[in-house]
Amino acid sequence: MFLGVDGGGTKTAFCLVDLDGRVVAEARTASVYYLSDGIGIVEPLLRQGIDEVCAAAGIPVAGISYAFFGLPAYGEISGDVPVLDALPAKILGGGHYRCGNDMICGWAGSLGGIDGINVVAGTGSIAYGEHDGRQWRGGGWSELFGDEGSGYWVAVNGLNAFSRMVDGRLPAGPLVDAMRTALGLAADFDAIDVVVNRWHGDRGKIANLSKVVVAAADAGDVAAAGVLRSAGEELALLVNVGRAALEFPAAHQVPVSYSGGMFGSAHVLTSFRESLTHDFDLRAPLLEPHIGAALHAARLHGHPLRAQDISPAALSL
Repeated sequence: MFLGVDGGGTKTAFCLVDLDGRVVAEARTASVYYLSDGIGIVEPLLRQGIDEVCAAAGIPVAGISYAFFGLPAYGEISGDVPVLDALPAKILGGGHYRCGNDMICGWAGSLGGIDGINVVAGTGSIAYGEHDGRQWRGGGWSELFGDEGSGYWVAVNGLNAFSRMVDGRLPAGPLVDAMRTALGLAADFDAIDVVVNRWHGDRGKIANLSKVVVAAADAGDVAAAGVLRSAGEELALLVNVGRAALEFPAAHQVPVSYSGGMFGSAHVLTSFRESLTHDFDLRAPLLEPHIGAALHAARLHGHPLRAQDISPAALSL
């Protein structure tokens, strides 16, 4: 039994996959993104999710053959890596696992673990690819000075457009009323109170406002559509530079896929597709990232599964 754990910016997803590729059980907990609340939140949430997914599968924790933990911010604070690497052993009772950044879950799920590049655009954004034994990461530089194209980035740029519209620096569009409603504003300047004082700049709450930007763009808001177009361009730039970094041959059609909620916007996906500058084979995601994590665990254990080994019946569990 192989455990996959995908720790996203707003939730952590767990699944167990057996040797036949059947998804036996799934579970969800709060996000293990610990940079705001401290690394102490990670172990209890992992323990909760593992206990829940094992109970749903009817197996003891000791029944897990191998696990892969895709953790947000893994590898970004050197001093934390040994701590994160050691945590799962306390829960699993042994060292039959590996930890890595959650970008690997997106790649393994979307492309089924083959050579190519995957871009994640959820709360944050990041890209990961492999080619001929090489690994490459791009993006993921945090919401303060990176994560272009992510839900947080889209939301912040949407809030900026809202403020400009209210001032008259931009023509007002559907985004104004949409933001007023989403933030529950009695007055426009209360947006500062809500986002800064009440939310304390909470990453997940702000990123959730990207849905408001998407809805406004769908309603014809020019500025909101421009934000989403720029998001797609930024995400495609990661792929374009990743191709060179991974040294794919010039004539090679590189498999590319994507994961994360921002790609649910037709504006973002269309812009992303149109901004790819080389010969890419753009593919719809094959599997969700937490299932990709379980496939990666099987691969690391020496029992590789293919994406096509996961049956639709299994996915419906």
